[in-house]
Amino acid sequence: MKVLHVFKTYLPDGFTGIERVIWEISEGLADNGVESHVLSVGQSPQKTYSVSRHFGHQAKRDFYAASTGFSFSIFRLFRQLSEEADIIHYHFPWPMNDLIHLKEMPRRPTVVTYHSDIVRQRTLFALYRPLMHKFLGSVDRIVATSPHYLQTSSTLQRYKSRTVVIPIGLADQRPPQNILVERWRQRVGERFFLFVGALRYYKGLLFLMEAAHKTGLPVVIVGDGELAGEIERQSLPNITLLKNICDEDKAALLHLCTAFLFPSHLRSEAFGVALVEAARAGKAMISCEIGTGTSYVNVDGETGLVVPPADPSALADAMQKLFNDSDCAVRMGQAARRRYENSFRAETMCSHYLRLYRELALRPRLA
Repeated sequence: MKVLHVFKTYLPDGFTGIERVIWEISEGLADNGVESHVLSVGQSPQKTYSVSRHFGHQAKRDFYAASTGFSFSIFRLFRQLSEEADIIHYHFPWPMNDLIHLKEMPRRPTVVTYHSDIVRQRTLFALYRPLMHKFLGSVDRIVATSPHYLQTSSTLQRYKSRTVVIPIGLADQRPPQNILVERWRQRVGERFFLFVGALRYYKGLLFLMEAAHKTGLPVVIVGDGELAGEIERQSLPNITLLKNICDEDKAALLHLCTAFLFPSHLRSEAFGVALVEAARAGKAMISCEIGTGTSYVNVDGETGLVVPPADPSALADAMQKLFNDSDCAVRMGQAARRRYENSFRAETMCSHYLRLYRELALRPRLA
């Protein structure tokens, strides 16, 4: 079986949330007879290239507007690749998906993984909405990444009858090397809170900084992005900013930290892959109730604490609780690891997608 994934960016240009999910599906299904191809756009495109055990294809990105890359040549490349595919798998949101699908109308079963509502570009969204509904109404299946998001997204509720829930999963990884853990222990200690992610507007980092200021507790922030300059300007003595570190270093920091902070305060944070990483590492989590998958991954009172969004005082109280009660933090971390094993393993996610692909391959398209 050949599956064609379509999204705006992919390796080697990007490997954050959605790109990582595509990678996990593609690699995870390689042993099940699924040959995966990923179509994206890039500034310096590579037409066809290998990515571990699957393949990437890039069309030239002709211009960039409203956080979206657009391409003229992608239509022809999509046409060629879709003719050889058994399943077309779009990843939403990316308006080019809608244009490609509605122009080409591929003669193959189609599925959309709905990663997030469109939150920020409200004016443009009003113009885009008719195109979006035409697109979503014409595909065979839609996948929501959590039951929470399906329940709270007005867009998904409109297509509830053709939507299934498949939570995001990550492959397990080996514990970090002792020498690496010790190196980071010497640098940042072992009693600290950790944030990992892109430093974007919806991540709640300014509220995190205010909470850190209130408590004086040590916080390590790993990532880069639009808010890096503001974090550096405030120069709080108990906050350490690490812009670029490798996955091995990140694993060592997860191993050392007291708990994981995830203060995202807007629905743009639809799931929180970083929370799954924390759960995999067996760490208690602090996140915000924003009506998305974050509260599906982090269960309040079980795997961590869930606080109101954009509330530095509530965030500070949660930090104090876990910092002052080590036994509680350990118990919640153990529960988080069990939740990862039961619900968020890559093997579980891939088995659900394989079942969906096979079902779509055998059925006629929905009207």
